[in-house]
Amino acid sequence: MAFSSNGMYLATASEKGTMIRVYIVAQATKSHSFRRGAYPSTIYSLSFGPCIDRPDVLAATSSSGSLHMFFLDAARNGRNQTNKLLGSIIPGSKAISDALDPANHHVIHNIAPAETKSCLAVHSVEYSQNSSKFPDVRTVVYVVTHDGYFREYTIGTTKSNESSWVLEREFSLLDTGYTQKQNEHHHVD
Repeated sequence: MAFSSNGMYLATASEKGTMIRVYIVAQATKSHSFRRGAYPSTIYSLSFGPCIDRPDVLAATSSSGSLHMFFLDAARNGRNQTNKLLGSIIPGSKAISDALDPANHHVIHNIAPAETKSCLAVHSVEYSQNSSKFPDVRTVVYVVTHDGYFREYTIGTTKSNESSWVLEREFSLLDTGYTQKQNEHHHVD
């Protein structure tokens, strides 16, 4: 479980780790549901992006060694929060469309060896305006693994829902000497 920095939102993971749910604490209502994956995996850490009102991003690490990033505002991608057709057929389908909409979910595989526990923090979420009316998003995430490594990732997401990531810094917290690996670039569609 994790609270947003303002205490207004609570994120939880299912026992199998396949579903991540976000609740509005004061109203005791579910606001979002996201499918992390189809196979069971232990969720080690959840972290909201910094916020004053409503967080934009929720990140999770799991026993599969992956980092998952979920966007809480589907309108960021030029989409409505609910699919009108689905909404007319299935009551309460907002949660279904949130969970299944790939625009809400991005994955970085192999941030840590499988089964290595980890803790993460979303350090910052920045929007940059470009010629389109929808911004590109730059998210900085810190991950500390139980095998003693600190990693800083920058994840970029475009208005067309393409994502890329850069391993900005990596170093061992257990070494006496400071060694740092920098700027490993990756593109994910």
